[in-house]
Amino acid sequence: MFTIHDPSAELVQALAQASLLPPFQEGAKSHVTVGVLDGVHRGHQQLIVEMAEAAHAAGDVAAALAFDPHPAAALGYEPPPLLTTLEERAELLSALGLDVLIVLPFTRTLARTPAVEFVEALLQHLRPAALWGGPDLALGRRREGDVPFLQRLGTGRGFAVRVVEPLVWQGALVSSSRVRAALQAGDIAQATGCLGRPYRLAGAVVRGDGRGRSLGIPTANLTPPPERLVPASGIYACLAHTERSGIHPAAANIGTRPTFDGHDVTVEAHLIDFEADLYGQTLALDFCARLRDEAAFPNVDALMAQMQKDIAQAKEILGDAGT
Repeated sequence: MFTIHDPSAELVQALAQASLLPPFQEGAKSHVTVGVLDGVHRGHQQLIVEMAEAAHAAGDVAAALAFDPHPAAALGYEPPPLLTTLEERAELLSALGLDVLIVLPFTRTLARTPAVEFVEALLQHLRPAALWGGPDLALGRRREGDVPFLQRLGTGRGFAVRVVEPLVWQGALVSSSRVRAALQAGDIAQATGCLGRPYRLAGAVVRGDGRGRSLGIPTANLTPPPERLVPASGIYACLAHTERSGIHPAAANIGTRPTFDGHDVTVEAHLIDFEADLYGQTLALDFCARLRDEAAFPNVDALMAQMQKDIAQAKEILGDAGT
């Protein structure tokens, strides 16, 4: 059964006793990977699937330790916008065969933990038969616990180090930073290729100014979490996942609505051939294609004509997708 273990503040603070993690299953050994795992892109997927298969073949547990918040925040840097919430990461990782996800708050104290102490905590609580990661795997203070260090330590402490080569797609490494850059540039095809699925952005549906409904094209206004990455301004073909009414094709707008002299960036979606009230529900948008840049129009009629073209194009791209 897939579970998320959330260590208490007391455990996180008790670094002197190497109490970094919650107790693990009695008597079990594990195969473990450590990182942020934001996005669960195709590189992450390759590692998790290979690790889970090896763990299960040996009768062991496949586990991941994910840092939250992003280490950059604890180290005094601006953290990158997130591609996934912890709940989304858990769901995606579970589907790949992961058994346990441990969420460890990343603090300045944790950043100063020597690699030996960190590994000792892993040994105490997870009893790893193997640590898994890419060639840049590094644990502990100043990333001192790199692959050669861990291999030497593992020889004496009874665990292996398994290095999975990074995934290369279209001539470049697949990484969370590459996905972020693609989305911030509106390059949906590249983001989808790196993720192996459309980028999903979810948020509560709130009341807007009602302008879309007054024009005969009602829209659902989303409020995604502030730490989440919102793709570049523009018009997109999306699949909209509703809480109660299935999946529907949609044309989504991200931007300031310059025709109406808007200033704040909004995310709003018109669900095609859909009439139900979505206020207060959570709506998730899968970004399938970018149709065009956001633009200012000379009048409402010109805007309406373009919106109808956008809806028709989105419908053509998405076809019969949805329920």
